[in-house]
Amino acid sequence: MASAYTPGLTVSGDITVRRVRRLPIKGEVLVKQGDQVTPDQVIARAMLPGPLQTLKLAEKLGVDAKDVLTIVKLQPGDKIEKGQVVAEGKKLFGLFKAPVAESEFEGTIESISEITGNALLREPSIPVDIKAYIQGVVAEVMPEEGAIIETRCAMIQGIFGVGGERTGVIRVAVNSPADILDANSIQDSDAGKILVGGSGITYDALTKATKVGVKGLLAGGLKDSDLVQFLGYDIGVAITGQENISISVLVTEGFGYLQMAQRTFDLLKTLEGKTASINGATQIRAGVIRPEVICPLPANTAVSNIAKQAFELTIGTEIRVIREPYFGKLGTVTELPAQLQHVESGTEVRVLKANIEGEGEVLVPRANVEIMATGS
Repeated sequence: MASAYTPGLTVSGDITVRRVRRLPIKGEVLVKQGDQVTPDQVIARAMLPGPLQTLKLAEKLGVDAKDVLTIVKLQPGDKIEKGQVVAEGKKLFGLFKAPVAESEFEGTIESISEITGNALLREPSIPVDIKAYIQGVVAEVMPEEGAIIETRCAMIQGIFGVGGERTGVIRVAVNSPADILDANSIQDSDAGKILVGGSGITYDALTKATKVGVKGLLAGGLKDSDLVQFLGYDIGVAITGQENISISVLVTEGFGYLQMAQRTFDLLKTLEGKTASINGATQIRAGVIRPEVICPLPANTAVSNIAKQAFELTIGTEIRVIREPYFGKLGTVTELPAQLQHVESGTEVRVLKANIEGEGEVLVPRANVEIMATGS
């Protein structure tokens, strides 16, 4: 077998990507095909119905339920403000002030029941906005649902991340891919930026970055204990991205302090000062989602330099090992034996030989590697 298909991480200086931006419920699409969009631009909006509230009119006024319709001042469909009188009772013996029932909520009257003596009020609709997330062009519109945004960009995918979608200016905060990003690496002027570290991010860096207003942190690794301390709970790794934090964090190599791949670090250095989008959302099960940094390329970038992303495993393919004993290490495929081979677990699997950094040529199951899709 000369080649095989395998998914992998993208680390590319020039690639075209598409991102589907879909509303959770049907709504209105605010852009059209061909429109240029910015990351923070709202491209679609839906109105989520507000909660339904019960106004206990008969109880408040001390009247029978069947009498509510004769004293109510509003009808279904009428809008009402908080504190507005909904119904008014009768004066007692013609001497005392008539009791009134005021609304505790703002909204629209949906119904009034002479059986329960209650009125149902719907609070104002809640707008649900979907932003473009990346700078690019609307490649396709999905009526009432959203749009697909396309951009030509530099892109770095990571192994794991936390935090949602954010945008910031990239700043490389360390001198080499082996350096750890600590609190001293972060400046007050880093508010709104995406900071690039080397082999790791300390807990103090996480807390200071949050305080300063940094949008994203990117490094080779992160200690699991620091992440748990920062979040306040053990996150697990099934799916992330919904954490209640104001920063997105992405690691390219794995847990612990692991030196960022030199080519990844070099690519990020070329992007310094440019605006990028970062998303820490990660899903490792069905429907794999990789955390990512996407940095749009200038429109005048030479087309001849476009790098095609490939996922075919062949001699010379650059890979990353994703299982022990070589977890996180990079290498180059040197041989792809066709026959199945026995491994330590006692099973027969397809393997490959690769020249691994610091290890020489080793034999690795093909299922234990992922392709590093690179570009110029």
